[in-house]
Amino acid sequence: MRALQVLYQWDLRKQPVEESIDSFYRSLYSTESEDEAKEAAPPAPDVFMEQLVRGTVEKASEIDLLIEMHSENWRLERMAAVDRNLLRLAVYEMREIRTPPAVVIDEALELAHRFCGEDAVRFVNGLLDAVRKQSGL
Repeated sequence: MRALQVLYQWDLRKQPVEESIDSFYRSLYSTESEDEAKEAAPPAPDVFMEQLVRGTVEKASEIDLLIEMHSENWRLERMAAVDRNLLRLAVYEMREIRTPPAVVIDEALELAHRFCGEDAVRFVNGLLDAVRKQSGL
């Protein structure tokens, strides 16, 4: 979920990925008072999340082409930002990290259930399955 949050911010703000990652960490430790902020320990890096985010952003053009190829009648820019970034993240994880497709698709569907509508869940499932088959995974 953290990687999805960072990608969403990166996509909407059109900022460098490092700024999105830094902003995410800062948001974890934002406090009401300056005294609390001074005493708060810096957040521990989430190395896996950062790897997923940086890799997804680096391969975004390639991933976006795959998504558009498998999304009938849907242009990427017309997709909801959460859907678009969930798909990017899942495609990257399946193809580049080589996490078993069943695990990636299951996680993506859980996130789609949580943050998107039922139509999005079916769309995400169908598209990721098509990418899986086309990629020979």
